Amino acid sequence: MLDYINHWNMWRYGGPPHQEIKIDPKDCRCLLKKGGYLVRNTYDFDCQEKSSFWNLIKDCFGGLEELSSNTRNRVNKALEYFDFRLIDVSLIQSSGYPILKATFDDYATVDRPMNQQVFDEYLRHCQSKDYEYWGIFDRSNDKFIGFCANRLWKEAAEYGIIGIQPEYKHNGTFPYYGLFYRMNQYYLQEKSFRYVTDGSRSITEHSNIQPFLEDKFHFRKAYCHLAIYYKWWMKIAVNLLYPFRKIITLPRVKAILNMEAMQRGEK
Repeated sequence: MLDYINHWNMWRYGGPPHQEIKIDPKDCRCLLKKGGYLVRNTYDFDCQEKSSFWNLIKDCFGGLEELSSNTRNRVNKALEYFDFRLIDVSLIQSSGYPILKATFDDYATVDRPMNQQVFDEYLRHCQSKDYEYWGIFDRSNDKFIGFCANRLWKEAAEYGIIGIQPEYKHNGTFPYYGLFYRMNQYYLQEKSFRYVTDGSRSITEHSNIQPFLEDKFHFRKAYCHLAIYYKWWMKIAVNLLYPFRKIITLPRVKAILNMEAMQRGEK
């Protein structure tokens, strides 16, 4: 059976992106009979052709020497102030929700609802897969101030949801710099993974994390091809709304139209 999962009524591949292949439309129809409105299929991972869709990856680790002087200083400051280490999910279950809610509130985004139930369901999903959890601790008092949940495969890791208390984001201690540096070091150097990824190109555009990773830590775009298969009525709705995509403000509708524009190579 195809390794696809239904999230927010969109079917997407559940394995590592380098293993996804182009699927037959009849397989998409079988998935849509089970629910959901569309199937997202990406294939030809890290192809030579520059396309409008990609996975953001890093496939080598050069230590502090590969970083700019400014980034190196911020990483060193983060390592001085914080301890970044693997933790058990139970700590996130007991103390993670207020941190993540504060993080999302700081984004000022309306398209990612976060309540205790959504959070608990997310963690249950993580526990049904192969996940690893990182904690961020203030070295001065061992206070738990942030976390990251990462999906693991045999050769790759996908950086998942991140929560960090906003006051640490803004007080000049740079926890995000330390977290990404330490995780890159662990997965690419110590574990010798093929690559780490922050996922595919964002269709919601709610965060600047991918440009940050490209600029500061030399992540790169692994281009691929994108195909979207809709339920018949969804396809009609998308085609009708597409000409107005630049003025539509409903977040979920705009995200689907953004993705359609990427499929057409127009974004």
